[in-house]
Amino acid sequence: MFSLIKKNELVGLDIGTSSIKAIQLKRAGRGFELIHLGIAAIPPETIVDGIIMDANAVVSAIERIFLDNGIKTKEVAVAVSGHSVIVKKIRMTQMKEEELRESIQWEAEQYIPFAIEDVNVDFQIIGPAAAGSQEMDIMLVAVKKDIVNDYQAIISSAGLHTAVVDVDAFALENAYTISYEVKRDELVALVNLGAAVMTINILKNGVSAFTRDSVFGGSRYTEAIQKGLGLSYDQAEKLKMGEEVEARTFADAKPMIAEVNNELVGEIRRSFDFFRSSSQDEQIHKLVLSGGSALLPGVLEFLSQGLEIPGEIANPLRNIKADPKKFDPEYLEFIAPQTAISVGLAVRQVGDK
Repeated sequence: MFSLIKKNELVGLDIGTSSIKAIQLKRAGRGFELIHLGIAAIPPETIVDGIIMDANAVVSAIERIFLDNGIKTKEVAVAVSGHSVIVKKIRMTQMKEEELRESIQWEAEQYIPFAIEDVNVDFQIIGPAAAGSQEMDIMLVAVKKDIVNDYQAIISSAGLHTAVVDVDAFALENAYTISYEVKRDELVALVNLGAAVMTINILKNGVSAFTRDSVFGGSRYTEAIQKGLGLSYDQAEKLKMGEEVEARTFADAKPMIAEVNNELVGEIRRSFDFFRSSSQDEQIHKLVLSGGSALLPGVLEFLSQGLEIPGEIANPLRNIKADPKKFDPEYLEFIAPQTAISVGLAVRQVGDK
């Protein structure tokens, strides 16, 4: 999206609400090879709706990842999400990209609920609206400048340089297209269920057709278990993932998990219904679930059944070469769903589209 310096070798840095992930890849033939991977947890409420509340905690986690994993590259690609990010598919008269760039600020004012001078605006031409049409579809993106500035300041404080600022939904798209076969006319719903934010990106022919961020994440399960069983947040987090805590087992948490599962299905269904109402496409063929909460026991099966869509857990590392002497294959398989955004950022190059 917003390219800030000219450099091709980047580290994908996913600054999430419960952890920070960093991945560095290098091109290997037609694919990629994993060079570095690091993850560091951050305290709850460090980041709220994309706004960094505790800068020191984030800086410390980033520095720890780079130091512990021997990452020397200083240029990073980072992504933003939440209410300060607007992504909208619009339709305009066909024109050259140079002409569109000159007029996009005026056009964006009609669709963005912020003052135009307060946002960074970018776009991607998707293609003609239809065969022979004089109109074209465009993906319009706007991000509040103060959010971008905050992320840049954090990254600078960690001794790094921001090379690319992207959007979580598009990073998911990148990770999917390098990891899976893109089938013609297939609609795939990418759902990244993080700790506090859920990102949905519906792809058609491998290209984004609809995106939405929702303030709904895995912490909702933790809070429900905490309240229902009288546990601490950390205890509820462990129980959520299947660990026994103070003679409590996962079975004790199932009623609370089932209640949140129903909320999750309803939240995703509303997004899908909105997409269908504004599109001629009716059927979503596949659901691909990523994010740390994708590993919650039974959540994928519940979503697939509730939404009546076949689903699978994402593995963005499946087509990326990794030296088994450096990276434990079992660990990579376990951690893979959490790496979707960082992988999608790591394949970025400055100036690409």
